[in-house]
Amino acid sequence: MFDIEDYTYVLPEDRIAQKPCERRDASRLLRLDRHTGAVSHHVFGDLPEFIMPGDVLVINDTKVIPGRLLGRKDTGGKVEVLILSYADSLATQKHPGEFFCTCLVKCSKKPHMGSILYFDAGLRAEVLAPEGDHFRIKFVCDGDFNEILNRIGKVPLPPYIHRDTGDSATSITDSADYQTIYASAKGAIAAPTAGFHFTPELMRRLKEKDVQVVALTLHVGYGTFIPVRVSDIREHRMHHESFSLSADAAATINNARATGRRIIAVGTTSVRTLEYCADADGTLAACTGNCDLFIYPGYRFKVVDAMITNFHLPKSTLLMLVSAFAGRRHILDAYAEAVSAGYRFYSYGDAMLIN
Repeated sequence: MFDIEDYTYVLPEDRIAQKPCERRDASRLLRLDRHTGAVSHHVFGDLPEFIMPGDVLVINDTKVIPGRLLGRKDTGGKVEVLILSYADSLATQKHPGEFFCTCLVKCSKKPHMGSILYFDAGLRAEVLAPEGDHFRIKFVCDGDFNEILNRIGKVPLPPYIHRDTGDSATSITDSADYQTIYASAKGAIAAPTAGFHFTPELMRRLKEKDVQVVALTLHVGYGTFIPVRVSDIREHRMHHESFSLSADAAATINNARATGRRIIAVGTTSVRTLEYCADADGTLAACTGNCDLFIYPGYRFKVVDAMITNFHLPKSTLLMLVSAFAGRRHILDAYAEAVSAGYRFYSYGDAMLIN
């Protein structure tokens, strides 16, 4: 149960979705009974059939920033920069033309302190200091940094989604597709992809059924792409991700639990935030901070009764989380059936409802 090799499965390369469904709620939905392991096959638009009046649907309203910047070093070589600490840095920004943040830097040779990096629209950056595998960087521009970032930055897609870097039309499409319809709090470098399947019409149908929808924020960080590199998964350490849970959201969830109604988390990010914020008996309070909760089999869930999620990479912390919720054998059997039935996997792929 704690061996990394217990969390692998065979996935044909052509099952990794490269684009989303043309209509978000037309994606497929595999429903898994976490108690029996029984599965059934649906489309995501069927979701209201499985949600009861009074249930609380918890969404993550984080918004992916266009934090991938392509430029050149002062020596002339190409450089790619990925902004990792946008939300925290924005909170401390003192001047619109300056922005200090932690970044991932990719180039042929490791930059040194004092290196100057140049980008489009007159944006430039100075490498201030290394921070582990990353760098502290100061961006400087003549206008407003955030406006320039929105103009020249690119959405940082996961490495398994392949794009021609020169295809500007696809880049524009991804900037809209790689967001949930309710994304509002800017700060993530990866999307909470379980939310991709919702449409305004589907949200309206859920609310007409008296389903309560509450939002929290967890800014998905670089750690979501980092594989587990230890053989015993208990030795893995999660990266911190900033989050916020409001007093109103906490009260709504607490009231639902007290009256026997279900809490349905949309995505593993919502699951982790709720479980991190809960006290020993599952009661929530307004909370803001950094979440580093690693959920793997053996964890006792305190808040979440059901979850909506996508299909996750082998040996990933996300696969371990859903295995903790539904049982490793049930999850791997459901994944095997999804592969056999032609489901599409990962960020732009199909969905699961685990209840």
